[in-house]
Amino acid sequence: MKLQNKIHLYTSAVFALLLVMISLAVYFTFSTLTYQSELRSSQATAASTAAGIASSAGVIEDQAILRAYPPANGAASIILEDNTSIGPVTSVGQNDLRNTEEIFYSEERAEIIELNGERYTFVSIPIIWSNGSIANLQIYESLENAVNNLQILRNVLIAVTLIAFIPVIISGRLLGNVITVPIRSMIKTIKSIQQSGEFKRIHLEGKSRDELYEMGDSFNHMMSLLETNFDKQEQFVANASHELKTPLTVIESYANLVKRRGLDNREVVEESIHAIHSEAIRMKEMTQQLLLLAKHGEQWKLSPESIYVPELLEESVQAFTNAYGREIKLMIKEGLEIEADKQKLKQLIYIFLDNAHKYSDDSIEIVSGIDVDSGYISIQDKGIGIPKDDLPKVFDRFYRVDKARTRKSGGSGLGLSLAKELSDALGMNVELNSIEGMGTVATIRISLS
Repeated sequence: MKLQNKIHLYTSAVFALLLVMISLAVYFTFSTLTYQSELRSSQATAASTAAGIASSAGVIEDQAILRAYPPANGAASIILEDNTSIGPVTSVGQNDLRNTEEIFYSEERAEIIELNGERYTFVSIPIIWSNGSIANLQIYESLENAVNNLQILRNVLIAVTLIAFIPVIISGRLLGNVITVPIRSMIKTIKSIQQSGEFKRIHLEGKSRDELYEMGDSFNHMMSLLETNFDKQEQFVANASHELKTPLTVIESYANLVKRRGLDNREVVEESIHAIHSEAIRMKEMTQQLLLLAKHGEQWKLSPESIYVPELLEESVQAFTNAYGREIKLMIKEGLEIEADKQKLKQLIYIFLDNAHKYSDDSIEIVSGIDVDSGYISIQDKGIGIPKDDLPKVFDRFYRVDKARTRKSGGSGLGLSLAKELSDALGMNVELNSIEGMGTVATIRISLS
């Protein structure tokens, strides 16, 4: 069953049930109040009649007493203690009440009873009879008028309920249309996207900012994100394919060279092995960086811990010096202790150290301290530097300042892009200042607030 039909069916059923329940509540409330009112009226009539009979007892004959107080639409009788009766006296059309069972009650009674298929109020009141004994004055009054009025009310409520079903059914259909229009529009757009392969949006009416509008707006936002990510993925795959093509070509060329001339020329073998090994390492590093960059910033698995920065820098300097044999000067101006992921921060430092190692031959300097409300780690080299026009682009993936020189040094244009994403994941900022021909300073800013 379609959603529109479900909404129509359920809303119509709920409203119909509510109408029936309201009508039933009205009817039963009114009928209860009506019967209670009639019963109180009968009690008042019986009390008045009992007072009149008490004042006339012994003055008027027993049979004549009841005739002096004839019932309006029912019957009246006096029941003595020995269950003998005086009367009953009945009104016109109520002769059947003469055959009712006569029972003496020691207490006052007032109730609604049913006799011969009709409803009556029955009131029994103890009175003092002329001989000083206790007797009952019992009065029956027909509820025919009240029953007829309730029948009219019942018919009116049934008619009103049936008539009210019409707008309920129409409103249910309209409600289903209102709710499902944006959903149908979304389905239509999704099918169109499936057929055409294009990223399309839903046209939104800005009149109402309800949940349906938010759903459509969220869908459009999702389409924008998918389109942006798709474009980035295409560009990323194209760039990665281009970057991997070169080392694979180099490896293939040297492998062919070894195949042709390597058996007779040791120098060719050594050169080829060196080139293949170098390109394989570069491909491995590039692949690792590509895998890291494939993660979104929100998906980095961080393990924060307390880090004493001077100690971390000493470990990094020692490891880098042992690996590359480069002189690194470490200057700690102020001790800095932070909460961060130690391995990710060390990886970030290694990226800038690796760049300093690749593009400079002089010593590398690392300075750490506190500046106002932030800590910093600065890594400075005295290498070739970066042209001013290229500085804003160096954090873009695969961007290289000097492609020929970078390729020779083994760079892929991914290191600084990875550094930017790592710093974002750690909640830190990276700054790059450089003067061409004089060197570069990479600064990691750590908020202390």
